[in-house]
Amino acid sequence: MTVVDVTETMLPGVGLRFDFTLESGRRIGIVAHRTGRFEVAVYSREDPDATTASLGLTEQEADVIAEILGAARIAERFADLTKEIPGLLSGQVEITADSPFAGRTLGDSRCRTLTGASIVAVVHADEITASPAPGHPLQAGDVLVVIGTDEGIRAVRSLFAG
Repeated sequence: MTVVDVTETMLPGVGLRFDFTLESGRRIGIVAHRTGRFEVAVYSREDPDATTASLGLTEQEADVIAEILGAARIAERFADLTKEIPGLLSGQVEITADSPFAGRTLGDSRCRTLTGASIVAVVHADEITASPAPGHPLQAGDVLVVIGTDEGIRAVRSLFAG
């Protein structure tokens, strides 16, 4: 029997991501959101950070798949992992319609340079983009997941509020 190495990555304010590589060489990721939703992603062979397909699941749909596959529920394990990254805080910042960055890209904000805090995910409606690139478009209603000091997170709120 082949051992499958699963990497767990805490996504503060979002949830937990599980990544593993199939015997065929394809990489799979599963994001367990704090809300109970799940996202399954298949990564590109050429670019390990890009996905070629993704599938959103409700908690109930994930339970059905787990039962069919006979796997332990990711949600149970996720519920036990409530610790944030030591020494850092996480926060959420909503992009409002009057934000100077609504309709612009993340890179336009120069957020990390100006605040020292990092945007680790962008949540748009039911979709999450972990580790968004500078070219990621921002829209009113998006929620930024921010990692940094208390001062840095306050600076991000101020920056995006204008």
